[in-house]
Parts: sequence; structure tokens; C-alpha cells
Amino acid sequence: MNPLHEISDPEQSEVTRREFLGRIGAVCALAGAPAAAAGQGAPKNDPDKPNTPLKAKASQMKLGTVSYNLAKDWDIETLIKNCEQTQFEGAELRTTHAHGVEVTLTKPQRDAVKKRFLDSKVALMGLGSAFDYHTPDPAKLRQDIDATTEYIQLAHDVGAPGVKVRPNGLPNTVTVEKTLEQIGKSLREIGVFGADLGVQIRLEVHGSGTSQLPHIRTIMDVASHKNVGVCWNSNQTDLEGKGFDHNFDLVKDRLFVVHMRDLYLEEYPFRRLMTRLVESGYRGFCLAEMPSSTDPIRVMRYYRALWLSYQGLI
Repeated sequence: MNPLHEISDPEQSEVTRREFLGRIGAVCALAGAPAAAAGQGAPKNDPDKPNTPLKAKASQMKLGTVSYNLAKDWDIETLIKNCEQTQFEGAELRTTHAHGVEVTLTKPQRDAVKKRFLDSKVALMGLGSAFDYHTPDPAKLRQDIDATTEYIQLAHDVGAPGVKVRPNGLPNTVTVEKTLEQIGKSLREIGVFGADLGVQIRLEVHGSGTSQLPHIRTIMDVASHKNVGVCWNSNQTDLEGKGFDHNFDLVKDRLFVVHMRDLYLEEYPFRRLMTRLVESGYRGFCLAEMPSSTDPIRVMRYYRALWLSYQGLI
């Protein structure tokens, strides 16, 4: 028997009917809740929530490659194609490699190189020389400085905003202090020349003895020019002395570009490097120096994924 039929008072019956129907509606609403949650009522994806589909956030830094090793046999077309395919945003072209961007290029050839990069998604972010200024021979030193100015002119002509140079050791025939001062003064000279053309001078942390960050800081202090900065090179010597953080702090205000070896190397604190770069406000290029591979596209994709993950972006 229906319980409603037992109610004799019509007014009480109407109230009870309303309560009964209301309860039925509530039950139906609860039964339909899962369907609603799965449909239009579901919360939209939030990039900060763990249930969001995996997608890399943008880095404040940019990833590129050095033509050294992995890309040494690529012409410009191949280099640009491979970088675009793997979302590498720039390239530093080291001298003597297959890309052929050398001081022997004519003006039309230089113009063509500049246009090709401008028409692509890949920035020609620098040229990499092998010039150094530690030699105790004055004639050789002058020759290297003059050759560097030619290379700076090439960078200007092809649209590269910087040139990488380096020290390459500490001669044992003169004091360390004298060598560091000579390198710094040489950098100041080419820094002035480059500034007039809008081309940075980027000193690679390189060479036996000269790769020690306290020595690089001394060189920077002697050069004392806003157009002269440091190319961090991810060497094991970065961990020597008072340790990685101390050495990073010595030059963090002068960083123009960063070179990185294979990121899987456990001997080097690459995750810490990424953290310090972000903390310091660095927004320039991180350039991969990877060995040759028979599957370069796959390697580059893995490299980018690890670079992003070390920043906590994927």
C-alpha cells in the first residue's frame, strides 16, 4: 500500500507530497552527479594541477646548439632544419666546420647567411672562434687580436650578436698575474672594437689553469668593459676551490652565454646550474655540446626534455 493513501488530512497530504517529490529530486540529482562532472560541469584543466595533460612550460632561457661535434658536418640548411624540428632556438657556429661561415665569405655570401637565419625560426646567436691571448710572444698576440677583429666584422655582417674567444692556458715562462692581465687588456681592446659593431665578446671558461673561475674573474676585472662577458663552459673545474656556488657567484653578473655538455653526466651538477641560472635572472642561450650521433634528432629531443625537466618545466 502507498503510505500517502493513509493520510486523511488534505492539507497535510499536500505538504507530504511536496516533501516526497523533493526527496525524489534530490536522489535523482545525486545519481546524475557523476555524469555532470564528466560533462560540462567538470573543472577545466589547470596547468598548475597534476591532472593536466603533460605540456612543457616556457623557459625564461633559450636552448641552442654549438656546431661543435654533433653538428660539425651539417651545412646551414641541415642545421636549421634539425634545430627547427627539435625546437632548438639558436646556434653558435664554430669556425672550421661544415657550415662554412668564415672570414673568406664575400659580402653577397654574408648577406645570404644573414637572410637565411632571419627567414628561419633559428637564431644565429654567435660565432665561435679559437682565438686566445695568453701567448708570451707579442707578435703572435697582435696577430690573434687583429684576426679577432676580422672575425667580429664577419659576425656583424652575418647578423651574429656575439663572438666566442678563449684563454687556453698559463705559459710557464711568465707569472700567472702577468698572463691574466694580458688576456684582460686584449679583451678590452677587442671589446671596444666589437661594441662599435654591436657584437659581444664572450670569453669561454677554458684552458689549463685559465678555466679556474677565480682567474676568469680576474680577467673580467682587468678587461672592465660592458661588452666583454663570460661563456660558462660546464667544466669539472667549476667544482674546485670553494665549490660550485662560490665559483658561479664570481661571474654570474657577467654571464653572456652558457655551454653545456651531455646533461646525463652525473659528475656535474647540471640541475644545480639550471637552478642558479634561473635564480640569477639569466635569460640567454644554453648551448648543447654533444658528441656525434647516428640519430641526432632523437638525441636532440632527449636533450631538450632533460633541459626542461632540470628547470621543473615538465
